[in-house]
Amino acid sequence: MASRLALLAALSLLPLACHSSSQDPSKPEFASIEINAAYDSESPLGQARFVDSFEPTMSVGTFSLPALPYAYDALEPSISAQIMELHHSKHHQAYVTNLNSALKTYATAIAANDVPSQIALQAAIKFNGGGHINHSLFWENLSPSSSPDADSASAPALTAEIANTWGSLEKFQEAMVKALLGIQGSGWGWLVKDGNALRIVTTKDQDPVYLNGKAAYVENIWKVINWKTAEQRFKGDRDDAFKILKASL
Repeated sequence: MASRLALLAALSLLPLACHSSSQDPSKPEFASIEINAAYDSESPLGQARFVDSFEPTMSVGTFSLPALPYAYDALEPSISAQIMELHHSKHHQAYVTNLNSALKTYATAIAANDVPSQIALQAAIKFNGGGHINHSLFWENLSPSSSPDADSASAPALTAEIANTWGSLEKFQEAMVKALLGIQGSGWGWLVKDGNALRIVTTKDQDPVYLNGKAAYVENIWKVINWKTAEQRFKGDRDDAFKILKASL
């Protein structure tokens, strides 16, 4: 099983993954930091971006796997090169491949006015689109432990608000770890900005990422969090969050 930590910003501040999941549309929009306990699937953002924007045409664009901003072995020993390569080049790539396939079929269904097929494709588009979005953001939420970006001092505004909400950064980490380990199977833990308040939200899914070392993963992930990215997301607004999202796809 797995757990991951990611840093978003304007809408959801911190998604942590245990590898699972899909975002519940009833949850607040995310400006996030992600800890991969893992949220890989259905995303309200994915649904809006990939479904509602279609025009009745056979032509459809394709998405591609984003390059990582660091080498596969850059996060060791917190996350092994083997896990990073497998999760990025195989797992994430599968989301991209399946999303493009579903979108192509969806465009054909629209052109043919085939409503039943359009409806049937919604789940695949949400699942794979959400997985692509979440992972694209997640990779940017990590940083080599040797980088100054992995130091919480690079996120003064965010860590101050975290301390104001939980008492200290350490108590927040304890609360997040508890939430992540409470996920049965795989899932994501998110630090979200809900109005002016911070809170932890968990979502579910089912895809193992860190073999069977969930507890060790949750403990070590904090060493490679990109706090600078989290700070930028925290201080941004809703429009900034969508700019970050579009740039990562």
